[in-house]
Amino acid sequence: MRRVIIALMALVVVGYGLFEARRLIEGPVIVIDSPRNWTATSTTGVIISGEAQNISFLTINDKASYTDEQGHFSELFSLPIGVTVLTVAAADRFGRRATKSVSIQVLNYCPNA
Repeated sequence: MRRVIIALMALVVVGYGLFEARRLIEGPVIVIDSPRNWTATSTTGVIISGEAQNISFLTINDKASYTDEQGHFSELFSLPIGVTVLTVAAADRFGRRATKSVSIQVLNYCPNA
């Protein structure tokens, strides 16, 4: 009976350790909230925002970016007319990487006189 109790206690400790380490095990996680993929806009100024967890380094289109304490990021980009792909990339302290991309179409409205 004593061995069963010790085995159960060890199982609980190991299980709790794995539960707490789950974020380290899964690696970087990126969620892009705005803009949605294949959004069309007539303004050239676009804010990309979202959340990144379990990261030590973050870039947006190869430009270093930063998160707040909760993991939220937000950057303003001036995009050219046409289709542009915005890519958010992150790495954790173990070298694991994750990327997410969204495509944005900037339309040029030019009224005919």
